[in-house]
Amino acid sequence: MGNQKSQTFQTAALFGWYDKHGRDLPWRRRWPDLAPAYHVWLSEIMLQQTVVATVIPYFLDFTRRWPTINDLASAPLDDVLAAWAGLGYYARARNLHKAAVMVATEWGGQFSGDHRHANAVADLRALPGVGPYTAGAIAAIAFGQQAVVVDGNIERLFSRYFAITTPLPAAKTEIAAAYAAILPVDRPSDWPQALMDFANAVCTPKQPLCHGCCFAKSCQALARGLVDQLPVKPVKTPKPVRRAIAFVAVNDQGEIFLHRRPDQGLLGGMLAFPEIGLASKQVDQNLDQTMAPFAADWVLHDEPVLHVFTHFALEMKICLASIEGTPQPIAGDIKGHWAKPRPADLPSLMRKIWKAAAAMPLPLHASR
Repeated sequence: MGNQKSQTFQTAALFGWYDKHGRDLPWRRRWPDLAPAYHVWLSEIMLQQTVVATVIPYFLDFTRRWPTINDLASAPLDDVLAAWAGLGYYARARNLHKAAVMVATEWGGQFSGDHRHANAVADLRALPGVGPYTAGAIAAIAFGQQAVVVDGNIERLFSRYFAITTPLPAAKTEIAAAYAAILPVDRPSDWPQALMDFANAVCTPKQPLCHGCCFAKSCQALARGLVDQLPVKPVKTPKPVRRAIAFVAVNDQGEIFLHRRPDQGLLGGMLAFPEIGLASKQVDQNLDQTMAPFAADWVLHDEPVLHVFTHFALEMKICLASIEGTPQPIAGDIKGHWAKPRPADLPSLMRKIWKAAAAMPLPLHASR
């Protein structure tokens, strides 16, 4: 991993770059100031599978509505889920609320751990939705501890710098060991953030700025001509396609029929239109009007709504009905209600479905 002299040089060079070019983000502080643990935790949960630019307005909205973790714990889960809509992966929002309740009720409203508490990472792992990375990030950035914090940006930087040719995800162990070996004593909260920012701005996935990089002289991948080949990623396989059908009913009061999805599974706990096929891996299902949640003059539109999840792509057909009154559902165990359309309360897939339905030629009674 290099001698102590090179390690010192690398650290000083990185901090020098970070002091000039590091991002100013609403959940950050610069050493020796430490960011509130609530802000670090909230931002890290939001940043999972989501880019910084998308997260910033959500973070600002959450901290405005719920300034402390106790405020978040006291909020109705439905309000939290609605505020989360658009970030995806709604299990994260449910775990966020569960963790807030746990901190408020079991930890006295304060995150466990500070610079004197050596077991902060282990304690933080007890929170729902907090894995090794998030626990390490909170320990380092909020508590100023020396902790291993490896995200995708740091994986790329270290894979190149140390020429780690083991394919991901197996390489994660080697990368974590490399990280631990060069952890500086100084500025422990700035260290992971500096690495992330540097990798994001300089050691980019494509066309990294190796010319003029402060690590160029000691980067093993650059010396061996491997920069464009690292990190070695697993072979991508095409995403499977699922086909489903959503039933959008609008009554003469301008209300739409929605139901609350089960807590477990896709879009867990979210408001949604009744649908068939979303959770099924079969692509040759017969999806038509006969599967509707109640009797009406349903019209099937052939043009599907397209949506991409992490592990599959979705083609969702839409069945529309414009009805009088408020009939009760008759299909299966769907228990729903009629309500005025509020797209902000819906997950992004259901927003897409409503937008498409509202633009279709069937004469809807609803005000759009």
